[in-house]
Amino acid sequence: VQLQASGGGLVQAGGSLRLSCAASGGTLSGAAMGWFRQAPGKEREFVAAISWAGGSLDYADSVKGRFTISRDNAKNTVYLQMNSLKPEDTAQYYCARRKGVWLTRIPSSYEGWGQGTLVTVSS
Repeated sequence: VQLQASGGGLVQAGGSLRLSCAASGGTLSGAAMGWFRQAPGKEREFVAAISWAGGSLDYADSVKGRFTISRDNAKNTVYLQMNSLKPEDTAQYYCARRKGVWLTRIPSSYEGWGQGTLVTVSS
C-alpha cells in the first residue's frame, strides 16, 4: 500500500489546515493509522493515531486540543484537522500504516511512509 499525504501549505499562526492521507494499491482495512512530523534537524515525532474503526485515538501532548485525526474507510483516507497552528508546528507531515493492532507512538511500528506534505506556519 502506498500512502500519499497532501494538504500542506503556508499558513499564519492561528490558522487551520486539513491534511489528507490517501492509500493506493491496496486498502487500509483493519489497520490503525498514524500521523508523524519531522522538522529540519529534528527527529520524526508522533502527532496522532487512530484505530481502524476510529474508536481509539491518541495525540501528542503538543497538539492535543488543537488537532483532530479522523478517517473515512469507504474512501480509504485518513485526515488530520489542524487548528490554532503555531510556528512550532512547522514540519514535514507524514502518514503511515500501523503494522500491528494496538496504537503506538513508535515510528518503527509503522509502514508505508510516503513523501509527506510540508506545513509552514508563519508568526
